Amino acid sequence: MSSDTSGTTRGRQARQQRITDFVIDRGTATVADLVELTGVSHMTVHRDIDELARRGVLRKFRGGVSALPSTVFESNAEYRLGVHVEAKAAIARQAAKLVEPGMSIMLDDSTTALSLAKLLPEFVPLTVATNYLRGIELLKDVDDLRLICLGGDYSRTHNSFLGMPCLEAVESITVDMVFLSTSAMNVDMTFHQEPEIVLVKRAMLASAETKVLLMDSSKMPRAALHRLAPIADYDRLIVDSGVDEALVKELRERIPVDVAPL
Repeated sequence: MSSDTSGTTRGRQARQQRITDFVIDRGTATVADLVELTGVSHMTVHRDIDELARRGVLRKFRGGVSALPSTVFESNAEYRLGVHVEAKAAIARQAAKLVEPGMSIMLDDSTTALSLAKLLPEFVPLTVATNYLRGIELLKDVDDLRLICLGGDYSRTHNSFLGMPCLEAVESITVDMVFLSTSAMNVDMTFHQEPEIVLVKRAMLASAETKVLLMDSSKMPRAALHRLAPIADYDRLIVDSGVDEALVKELRERIPVDVAPL
C-alpha cells in the first residue's frame, strides 16, 4: 500500500475528489497528469477513474479522462454526497441557528440541506416538508416532527421527487422558512443547469415566508445554464469561510450574509 493512504477509504475519497476537481477545472486530463497530481501509481489512478466513470462523475477515453456535462456530474446524488462535506456541515450548523421549535420549514433536495436535516431533531416540535428521499428517510422516525413528503416523479439521478406532481405539492402549502441550495451563483444571480430543478426550487421560494440560500465556496462565483432567481429574492445567504472576502463584501451590499467557520 502506498504511504499516501491510497488504500484507506478516506484517502481514496480525498484523492478522487482532487482528481475530479482537477479534471472539471481543465476539462480533460491524461493518466500521466493524474499520476503527477496524486503521487500514486498508474494502476491506482486507473482504478480511481474507473470508479469515477462508473459513478457518472467523469468520462474515460483512451489515455485519459474528461469532465461530463454539468447536468450529469453536478446532479449525481452519489457524487454530491461525497464532496465538500465539511463546508456543508459548517453551513448547516449556522443555518440551524435560524430554526426554532414550532416552525414549519421546507428543504430542497440539496446535500447541504440534508446536512441541516440531520440537526433538526434538536428543535422539535417541527413541521418539515421535503422532496429529497434521503431526507425523508432520515426524518421519518423522529418524534414530534411532522414530515410532509413532497412526492412526484422519482429521479434516480437526484434521489428526489420532481415534475408536475411535486410542483403541485409544493404550491399547496406555505412554510415559515425554506432552506435551499443550487449549483452556481454570482453576486447578482443564482443558477442551475436543469430546468426541472429550477421549476421546483422557484416554487419552494414562492411557498416560504423567509428564504435562506445555503452555498458552499465551490459554487461561487460561477454560472450555469438556467437562471434560478436573483440574489435579491433571498432573505439570507449562508456560506462557508472559504469564500473570498471581497466577494462576501460585495454580496453583503445585496443581502445579509452569514459566514460559517470551517
